[in-house]
Amino acid sequence: MAVVSSVIVPYASYLRVYEPLAAFPEPERGHWQRYAERGRTPGAQDELRRALADLVPTPPVPVPVHESGDAFVAELDGVVCVCPWRTRLRGWQALEGLAGQFPEPVLDALLPPVVRRQAEADYEHWRERNPDARPWILTSVWHIPVSWFTVFSDEEREYAPGEGATAPVLRYRTPMVQARRRLARALRTLRDRIDEGPLTEGLVDVGRWLEEFHPRSLVELDYGGLVHALSQDSLEADRSAADVAEGIAALRAGDDTGAEEAYGRFTERWRAVKERRMAN
Repeated sequence: MAVVSSVIVPYASYLRVYEPLAAFPEPERGHWQRYAERGRTPGAQDELRRALADLVPTPPVPVPVHESGDAFVAELDGVVCVCPWRTRLRGWQALEGLAGQFPEPVLDALLPPVVRRQAEADYEHWRERNPDARPWILTSVWHIPVSWFTVFSDEEREYAPGEGATAPVLRYRTPMVQARRRLARALRTLRDRIDEGPLTEGLVDVGRWLEEFHPRSLVELDYGGLVHALSQDSLEADRSAADVAEGIAALRAGDDTGAEEAYGRFTERWRAVKERRMAN
């Protein structure tokens, strides 16, 4: 049995969708109902630690052999909602994006080519049997995309500074109907005011993903491990969702200067975080 480290694993943020139990077919619905009734569920750090433990053997195991039966649990208006981890699916998807992040010799040292090829073949075979599968969780490392913030308002911001061994928590939560409405309005504004580009493409991608879920779902943006890359003062002052909303409202009103100032605050804040990725 692998020994799982107690060290906190940074630095990823998450966009999650919690669906009501009614959205799941049986027997999966029954599984999640019993799971939620247990009351004690693992967290994101537990998932990351398990993934790290799988990389210790020789050869490493980049993607779990079996899909996770764990989920995050929340309530929306008294209705129990769950966000399945789907660690195996997300592991395959993350593996697809590794090629552009590391030079090939480094990647080969981390995950030998034969291991990657086998994982790719397994994913291809799995996709043939599950063509409509999608994750309930999107992950971003050392950054939070602008598109994620468009679905939240500053009033939905939740911040707990943490005490002792407890890590800070910074997150936003909103009903799916609000998330879709805000995203659609932001996309209309951007298309009316600026050329098509990464900003609009990011909104389209998130919008398509949100459309896959039950309309009474809960959407959550969790800063996750990024809270360890920011000082307490920075976390308390972080109003990224407000900056994005202000920038979009300025664009809608034809105030290009106001839009540039709001976007400048946002990009400067996250540029400082991303620069720490290359720090010694």
